[in-house]
Amino acid sequence: MTIHVHPDPDAASRAGAERFRDLACAAVESSGRFAVALSGGTAPERMYRMLGEGPFLSAIPWEGVHVFWGDDRCVPPGHPRSNFTMADRAFLRTVPIPPANVHRMRGELPPEEGAAHYTAELESVFGPGVPRFDLVHLGIGPDGHTASLFPFDELLRERERTVGTALFRELGEWRLSFTLPVINAARVIDVLALGAAKAEIVRTAIEGPLDPHRIPMQFIHPTDGQMIWTLDEAAAARLKSIRQG
Repeated sequence: MTIHVHPDPDAASRAGAERFRDLACAAVESSGRFAVALSGGTAPERMYRMLGEGPFLSAIPWEGVHVFWGDDRCVPPGHPRSNFTMADRAFLRTVPIPPANVHRMRGELPPEEGAAHYTAELESVFGPGVPRFDLVHLGIGPDGHTASLFPFDELLRERERTVGTALFRELGEWRLSFTLPVINAARVIDVLALGAAKAEIVRTAIEGPLDPHRIPMQFIHPTDGQMIWTLDEAAAARLKSIRQG
């Protein structure tokens, strides 16, 4: 695990965009394809906007980029709570990515049907078994959840399926989510956390007692890859030991 701390949200977001660019260029050059799973929430939106602008727009080999989502709400595209909609508005509709390379979760379907559909979508691109992404973006919620892997949820125990369903109980909202084996199989996992409101849960996830069913982020351990925390100074403020980015 590597922790990179940047002066402010812009600098942290730019570092994430640079990592996306560098990994995309390397993967497309070596294999012809870069597979990335995006996260939702508010933190990555600034980074995604950067990808659709200026030097990033022209430097990324978009024809070889395949975009997936690590989780999404069970809502139709265009809904304000859709992770797909956020990314689409931030950069996907701006960049020259082939439409067939955008693999959104079908949140408009009943939850179990949507999970089955996305499982088949993964198999159509990666083949059977656990897919290996070049990059998985994650965030962290105030309760320690990541993707839609919530504290004490049964989905934390899932080891056979690649996509499952979870109920966000506060809103009574169903979600689709990658399971832990998919996330942990990634070559690079990049966790972006910004702002003082994330400082305590970042500290707990990284330096607190190991209690992963209560803090699901603690289940994230790449099996053969790299895990990077991309933080601004406010989010890193309560860490006792950090490695400056």
